[in-house]
Amino acid sequence: MNSTRNKDNALQSHQTMGKAVPNIDRMAGIELYSTNFDGIEGAIKERYEDFNVIELLVEPILKDISKNADNVYRFPLLVLQKRGLDSNHAIIEISNQLGTKIRVLGIKDSKAATSQYATCEGKKFRVGVTAHTKLSLLGYSKRPIKKSHIMGNQFEVRISNPLRNDISEFVTEIGNIPNYYGLQRFGSERLVTHLVGREIINKNFRKAVEIFLCHTTEYDTQFSKEIREKCHDPKNYAQVMKDIPKGMDLERNLLRSLLDGKEYKHALRSIPINIRRLFVHAYQAYLFNKCLSNMLRNGEPINCCLKNDFCFKLENQMALGKLMKYTNNDASNLVPAMQLPGYSFKTKEGRFEDKLSIIMREENISAKNFYIKEMQELSVEGGFRQLPLLVNDFSYSENLIVKFKIPTGSYATILLRELMKPGDPIRSGF
Repeated sequence: MNSTRNKDNALQSHQTMGKAVPNIDRMAGIELYSTNFDGIEGAIKERYEDFNVIELLVEPILKDISKNADNVYRFPLLVLQKRGLDSNHAIIEISNQLGTKIRVLGIKDSKAATSQYATCEGKKFRVGVTAHTKLSLLGYSKRPIKKSHIMGNQFEVRISNPLRNDISEFVTEIGNIPNYYGLQRFGSERLVTHLVGREIINKNFRKAVEIFLCHTTEYDTQFSKEIREKCHDPKNYAQVMKDIPKGMDLERNLLRSLLDGKEYKHALRSIPINIRRLFVHAYQAYLFNKCLSNMLRNGEPINCCLKNDFCFKLENQMALGKLMKYTNNDASNLVPAMQLPGYSFKTKEGRFEDKLSIIMREENISAKNFYIKEMQELSVEGGFRQLPLLVNDFSYSENLIVKFKIPTGSYATILLRELMKPGDPIRSGF
């Protein structure tokens, strides 16, 4: 593949983008569009059933399931179906209503109808239906499922009220879409998780608590704004505890801890650890998005490997294999990758790592910030993420139901934002 030609094409493509990127995208580090397609506007998630997500398990695990437990097939493999609830709150609801403590490997959107795999410890567990979920037993496996056993997700999305139904031109550009982290990673309309994460890695735990309690956006209801305004003054905490709605359960936990006299660091620990980790991971994601936007703006190709790039070897279009440094050898089945910031991050000669280190300096942080001595359970080492969005089996119908598969860790909404180019992503269902 001619990398110089690809770079020239990428630069020309970004220079001809006429549509402005919404401000909320920019706040998440997503600063440009990568396709020339005009966009069809419209909306998603008008009903939960309009956004269907099915988790895909790797074949070797799926094919080796026993309906009955024995000394070999010892680990229950559960299926969690839910509507109108995110995965973290689904876990809590199932624990409260069924008494079963489950573990899931991926976090699924609340504004969707989703199906994902789960596991639990011990032989005794209860399946059944809760207010927003259905937990069922698929069977028993020889070993516990791990994150590496999840191959990706299959989506079926209905787009309501588009400007037009013909998206054939878009299909030709799907390969140009970058693998940004979507708005869900940052809290969607509230867009706060990375702001909290930034303060945590800087060990400003008081500021992290204040941002989580008080931060508002244009999408907040008036009642929510009033609640959060009161949280600016600790003298109001007792009254806020009486007024705060059920949906703000994490804020309630924080306020209760503060009223009990706990320090800010310990108050943060009242939030479940899987959600606390999201704060730091969201800040990682913001830096990744920011760096990827900058490189795309400069015309850097993301679909082919250049010398000294880190690259993943594709086992197939849904599975990333070995990570390697590209040295002008055979580039077939390779996709470029970028380091994620973490305490093991080191500036390399690669084009993406150099820019990421500059952005980190602009943020006044270094790799060592991601080792949090005071809250070691939130420390992150780093890792790598592929740069192109790997879209498989894309199809669409005349009434604009789009279907596709993407690897685990990628976001369907990143493809949909390029297809729709909504003026207001939140009001369009993102």
